[in-house]
This record gives sequence, structure tokens and C-alpha cells, in this order.
Amino acid sequence: MSRAGQPAEASDLIDIDELINAYYDLKPDASVPEQRVAFGTSGHRGSSLSTSFNEDHILATTQAIVDYRLGEGITGPLFIGRDTHGLSRPAERTAIEVLVANGIDVRVDSRDSWVPTPALSHAILAHNRGRALDDPGRSDGIVITPSHNPPRDGGFKYNPPNGGPADTDATGWIANRANELIAAGLAGVQRTPSADIDIDALGNYDFRQGYVADLENIIDIDAIRSAGVRIGADPLGGASVEYWALIAEHYGLNLTVVNPDVDPTWKFMTLDWDEKIRMDPSSPSAMASLVAKRHDYDILTGNDADADRHGIVTPDAGLMNPNHYLAVAIDYLYSHRDGWPQDAAVGKTLVSSMIIDRVVEALGRTLLEVPVGFKWFVPGLLDGSVGFGGEESAGASFLRKDGTVWTTDKDGLLLCLLAAEILAVTGKTPSQRYAELEAEYGASAYQRVDAPATPAQKAQLGRLAPEAVTATELAGEPITAKLSHAPGNGAAIGGLKVQTEHAWFAARPSGTEDVYKLYAESLRGPEHLAEVQAEARAVVAEALGGS
Repeated sequence: MSRAGQPAEASDLIDIDELINAYYDLKPDASVPEQRVAFGTSGHRGSSLSTSFNEDHILATTQAIVDYRLGEGITGPLFIGRDTHGLSRPAERTAIEVLVANGIDVRVDSRDSWVPTPALSHAILAHNRGRALDDPGRSDGIVITPSHNPPRDGGFKYNPPNGGPADTDATGWIANRANELIAAGLAGVQRTPSADIDIDALGNYDFRQGYVADLENIIDIDAIRSAGVRIGADPLGGASVEYWALIAEHYGLNLTVVNPDVDPTWKFMTLDWDEKIRMDPSSPSAMASLVAKRHDYDILTGNDADADRHGIVTPDAGLMNPNHYLAVAIDYLYSHRDGWPQDAAVGKTLVSSMIIDRVVEALGRTLLEVPVGFKWFVPGLLDGSVGFGGEESAGASFLRKDGTVWTTDKDGLLLCLLAAEILAVTGKTPSQRYAELEAEYGASAYQRVDAPATPAQKAQLGRLAPEAVTATELAGEPITAKLSHAPGNGAAIGGLKVQTEHAWFAARPSGTEDVYKLYAESLRGPEHLAEVQAEARAVVAEALGGS
């Protein structure tokens, strides 16, 4: 019997001392692929226990970032922040040793506490506001987080001066340089031992105050306070815990931090779908304890460890599907932000719901459909040409009330506060509003599943051309589009998407496992979705030529 959604037991918890000792004791071999620095869509991730996130990785990666910013002419301060994972503080200490030795102006949290990803993005943009794109005084940053990953993992992410996730041109260069340094026995890495660093002499920045005090310029705080919306915010043991406390105090909101506990073993969590501890606010299993409290508040929210993802729980519906909430957020914002440019587009990843397409069309706005990865929204959020950018995995951000940039990374706190604003202004919970959208546009049945694929098949899938699909129908409907590149920006999607009027599927190879991810949706219900999925597997198999 599955224990998904059940409280964690002692046998599920990691040994923190073992984790940290492994960080210092185990040395990666750059000739072993699993032990190399590899940046995914959200930085380098791994575990010290598997020799994929260790001191040598952080020494080399930080030096590589120093070398990269030197090549880019970036001489301004570098903001650095960590989340609550057990490996985050050791990694931060290691990174600071390298940054100080290289003479970098390091800005650490003035409270020596946790820093959510959106707060670091906000800090970078605040410093760079008004500076030219080639101004050498621009700042950038490092976020030390594996996001919602299990407690045994660590993560290390670079945000360039645009404040958002680094693009592949930067991450590829940094990863290659880091692996060269590891292979060379760290020759070329400059380092000042922590014992020789005067922490008080480092540059300090109050990430929390800078972020929280600015929220009134993007969220209608007055409406939330006046309506007396009862908010329950669960940081899920992550970096947002002290931010929620200050938000409640600073703005006088009826907001309760449901669980203020921080523990690197996350012993208070309920287990995720695979019986692992994972701080995913979009997972019904991980959010089970919060969903059980849904009748105690008007709006309940959850965030992952670095607070770049959101989960919305309402009394009438429980945990909202992320796609559903994105549709409601877009519908509301573009109807209630008079200061936004009239031509500001709506950004979505191409594996997000068709409901969003319908909402955008009704709003008379332009849809910017891009590949998976928040980095694709960064330019538009930065210059105001994109009002909202959202991913199906519960990550989004949007513009300030005056139409200028807020963050260029995902902001889970922001989307949680927006849910309270929607209720305060409209008198409807986001889930009630979504029911109205579904009644108008059709009931969405959406699912992502993994299917087996050999390395050769994965490589072939990643470079498929639309012409490889010979089918003309999908689940009884004519195929209207076959895509290998995103229509919003022409970027390769690393897979294939096939669309009809009421359904679609997308297939992408996994970067870490011998599977491909099959996303599918139907606006004609679960039975039609099952047909779409079955035919999608056949279409993919034929396109791969049975290899």
C-alpha cells in the first residue's frame, strides 16, 4: 500500500551529519558523467552522498562564475543567498571563500538567514535599475537551492544581470569551465579559508525588507486587508518562512504562518507520490496536511524550499491544479491592471493548458508560447512586453502595477498573494472563477506520464522534425499543427507537439532517466484524454521508426 500523502517516518529521514561530511570528504571524478557539473533548467543539482554535489563542485563552479563575469565585463556586486536544504549553508560558505579570494564585492543577507529565489532576483534588478546593459557596475547573483528536491539534494544556480535564470550560453560555458577545473585538481581556483574571512566586512543586504516593502507596488494589499481575507501560508519548511511573518506584520494582514518549522530533514512533511520527501506545493501528496486545513482559512498557500513555486488551496476545491490557477491569474490580471501596456503579451510554456489559450483569445491579447524553461520569459518581463509568464509546474511572475519589471525569476510568494487579492476584489476564490472558465471553454483533462525510451530513442526524439508525423488525425480530430519549435519565439522545443482543436500532446526526452515525458490534454474529458494518450504513443513510436 502506498504511503503517498502520509506523514514521514524516522526511516524516511536523512542523516544530516552524514550528508555534510560527504560534502567535504567525497571528491568527484570529472571523467564520470554523473559526477560532473551539469546545469539543467535551474542550475546544477545533485547530492553529496552520490558525489554529485560536493565541495569541489562548488569551488570549481564559483570560480567558473567569476571567470564568466570577468569575460562579460561585470564588476558590480554579486548577491548570494541560500535556502533551507542541509547542503545549502556549506555550499554558501564555500562559494564565499572563492568570491572573496577573487576580490568580488559579495552581498550576503544582513540577517544571515534564508533568501527566496524571487527576493534575490528582486535585489539584482533593484541594483541594476537605470543602468545600461553594458554598464560594468551591473550586479548578478547566485542562489543556492535545489528547489523542491528531496532533503539529500543541493543546488547551485547563477542569475546574470537580467535577474532571471541564466541562458544556456552562460550555463554551458560555466559548466565546461567548472569541469575543466575539477579535472585539473582545482588548479586555477582561488580560495580564502573561512577562518580568514571577516564576515562582518562583507557587503550586507536586507533581502527580506527590500522585497516585502515593495510588494504594495505589485499586489493590491489594501484590498486584501480591507476584505479581511484569512490567509494561511505554509512555507513547507522553506526560505519564505520569515518573509510571510514580515508580510503579515508589515501590512497588517489576517495571515497565519501555518507551519513555521524549519528542519533540514523535513520530518513534518507528508510523502510525495513516490514516497519521497519533496517540497512540491503543486503535489496533492506533498500538500496533504495543508489540504486537510482548507476549511480553516479563506485561502491557503504553499511554497517550495526557495519559494519560486506556489500552491493554492481553497475551501471549495482543495489544491488547485497549477494550470487552472495560471488561467485564472491571467484572466484576472489582464482585466485589473490598467497600468499595463495594452500590447503586453501572455507568456506560457507549450506544455501548459489550452484553457490559457482560450482565455488569452477572449482577452484580445497575444499569446507567447515558448519551450519549457522560465528563462524564455526573461526578456519580455524585463522590458514590459510580456505582462505575465507562467509554467505548468507552478512557477510564474508578472509586472508591477505600473507595467515595469518586478522579478525575472519565478515568484511563489507573489502568486500566493495574488490568490488572496482575487478573492478580495471579486468575492470568488480562484477555484470558483476557474469553474466559470471551464463552463465557458470546456473541461480540461490534463496529465503528464513517463514512457520508456532508450538513449538512442531519446536523442532521436529530441531532434524530430514535424514531417516525421504522418498521421492526419488525433483521437478523432484533424491535426491542426505539428511543432518542433515553439510558435512564440521559434526556439527548438527538444521534442514534438501535435495539436487539434480540442486536444494536444507533447513528447520530450528526459534529461536524467531513460524515459520520455508525454504531456497531453483534452477539453472533451478524461475518456478523450485516454484516446489522445494512446494514439500519441503510437505516433511517437512510428516517428521513432521503431528504433
